[in-house]
Amino acid sequence: MNNMWKFFIIISLLLTKEKSVLANRPNIVIIISDDMGFDDVSFRGSNEFLTPNIDALAYNGVILNNLYTPAMCTPSRAALLTGKYPINTGMQHYVLVNDQPWSLPVNETTMGEIFQEHGYYTSLIGKWHLGMSRKIYTPTFRGFDYHYGYLGSYVDYYDHTLIQRNKNYSRGHDFRLNLESMHDQACTYVTDLLTEESVNLIKRHDYNAKPLFLMLNHLAPHSANEDVPLQAPESEIDKFSYIKDPQRKIYAAMMSALDNSVGQVIEALADMEVLNNTIVLFFSDNGGPTIGLHANTASNYPLRGQKNSPWEGGIRSSGAIWSTQLEKLGSIWQQTFYIADFLPTLASAVGIYLDIATLKLDGLNLWSALKYGYERVEREILHNIDDVDNYVSYSKGKWKFINGTTQEGKYDDWLSKRADNNTLDPRSLIYEEIIKNTTVWQKLQKFNISPSIVNITKLRQAAAVKCLEKDSNLLQKCEPLKAPCLFDLDSDPCEQKNLYDEQHKNSKIVLEMLERIDNLRRQAHPMNNKPADPRCDPINYNNEWTWWEDILESNATALASFTNYMKPLFILSTLVLLL
Repeated sequence: MNNMWKFFIIISLLLTKEKSVLANRPNIVIIISDDMGFDDVSFRGSNEFLTPNIDALAYNGVILNNLYTPAMCTPSRAALLTGKYPINTGMQHYVLVNDQPWSLPVNETTMGEIFQEHGYYTSLIGKWHLGMSRKIYTPTFRGFDYHYGYLGSYVDYYDHTLIQRNKNYSRGHDFRLNLESMHDQACTYVTDLLTEESVNLIKRHDYNAKPLFLMLNHLAPHSANEDVPLQAPESEIDKFSYIKDPQRKIYAAMMSALDNSVGQVIEALADMEVLNNTIVLFFSDNGGPTIGLHANTASNYPLRGQKNSPWEGGIRSSGAIWSTQLEKLGSIWQQTFYIADFLPTLASAVGIYLDIATLKLDGLNLWSALKYGYERVEREILHNIDDVDNYVSYSKGKWKFINGTTQEGKYDDWLSKRADNNTLDPRSLIYEEIIKNTTVWQKLQKFNISPSIVNITKLRQAAAVKCLEKDSNLLQKCEPLKAPCLFDLDSDPCEQKNLYDEQHKNSKIVLEMLERIDNLRRQAHPMNNKPADPRCDPINYNNEWTWWEDILESNATALASFTNYMKPLFILSTLVLLL
C-alpha cells in the first residue's frame, strides 16, 4: 500500500471518529418562558392552577432552587447567550425597543456561535429581542443555523404583529423563517405554532450527522399589544372557569398552553429515541410583571417586587434541568446559580472546552457541582448597576445589597398573594395522580430512579419559599431611595428585614461589597442604548418590522449609483440642446 492510500485511510478514520464523537454528544433543549411569575409553576406549591408537565420535569430532574436572572428580557437573553453580566456587554439599562437601532454588540461571542463551531446544529425558535435594525444583528448572523419566530420584544398571539407603544407607527408584522417574512400561519396561536415547529425540527433532525441545540423562546405568558394584552384559546380558558378574575383566568390558560408545549417537546424527543442523550432545561427569563407596564397578573409570591425591579421577585426564576448525566435526579439543588453560568456549564456538560480568559466570562462552570449535587459554592452575582435608573443590586454568598430602585419604588412591595380556598384548581385534590399521568412523567421515568423514590410531596414542600414571620416590631424597613439595604437571603429570602442600619452599616461585609461594586462600575461597558429612529415605521416596509437601516442604506447607495450613471447623459443632452 503506497503512502498516499495510507494518508487517505488515516484521514477517513479521523473523520469517522470525529463524526462519532459529535453524534454521541448530548443534544441540548432549552425552553424559556417570558415574564412568568415565580409562583406560577405549581411545583412551588400553588394550587390556583396546575402546570403538571413542567412539574413532572422538575420532580424527575433537578429543581434549580436559587436560579437568578436579570430583571428584564433583553439583559437576561444577553447574559444567557454571552455568559456575561449585562453591564459588561452594554445591555444593562432597560430593554431594546423595536424602534431603536442597536443590538447585542456584534463582537460578542454567543452561545449559538460556540455550539455551532463545535459541530452542533443550532436553532432558535421564538423570541430574539437582541437587535433587528440591521441583518447582522439577527439570529442567523449570531450563531444560529435556523430561526423561526419574531425579532422584537413581543407580538400579538394570533396575527403576530406589534404596535409600538406611545408612537404613531403603523401596526407591524414580525414573524420570520430565517430572513423571510412568514404570513401563512397567521391566526394560529403563537404558543402552539412555536411548539409545532420545535416538534417538527426534533423529528426531522439528523442526529447521526450533528447533535441538536434547540432554544425554544416562548412568548408565553408575556402580554401582547395593549389592545388585547392577554390571549389564549377559548378551549384553554374554559378549563379555568373557577378563577373569577377574568385576566388571571386568561393568564392561567396561557400557562396551560405553555405547559402543554413542554409535554409535546419531551414526547417528541422520546419518540425519536434521543431523550436519554438530551439535556432539557426550563426556566423563565425574569420575574413576572404583576402591575404596571405589560402587566399580566403574574404571581411572584412570596417574593418582594416583580419584573424591572432589583428585588427577588424580579430576578429569581423558577427553573429545572433534566439529564441522565445528573446523579441526583429527583432533588432540589440549593446552589446559587446565575443565568450566565449556563454557557460554561452546558459547554462543559457536552465536552466543549472554553477559553474563559479570552471570552472574559462572568459565568461559572458549575457542571461538576450540578452533576454530583454539590452545593454552596459561594457565588458573587452583580444583578445590575444601572446609572440611568440609579440603582445597584449585588449579592455575594447569602448577602444581598440594594441601593436605589426602579420606577420610583412602585414595584418595591410584596405584590402577590396565594389564591384562597375558593379559587383552587379541582385537579389539585389528586395532585400526585395528575403529575404521574403526564406525558413528561411517563417518558422520563423510563430513565430515572424508581418511582417510589421520587417523593413528590416532599419535593414540593421543599421548593416552597418560606418568609420570616411578619412581626413589625422585629422587621427593619428598607427604603432604598433613602438609604442602602442589606439582607441575609438564607434566613430572609423575602427581603423583609433590612440589616444595613442595625448591624452592618460600616461592617467589613458592606465595605467589601461597596469596593467590589465600584470596581465593577469602573470596568463597565458603555450602554448601547440609542434613541428611537422613526424611519423604522413598518408602513415604509410593507407593514413589516425589518432591518430598516440596511434598507435605507441600500436605497441611498442605489440612488447615488443611478445619479452617477445619469449625470454624463444629462450633461450630453444639455450640450446637444445648446448646439
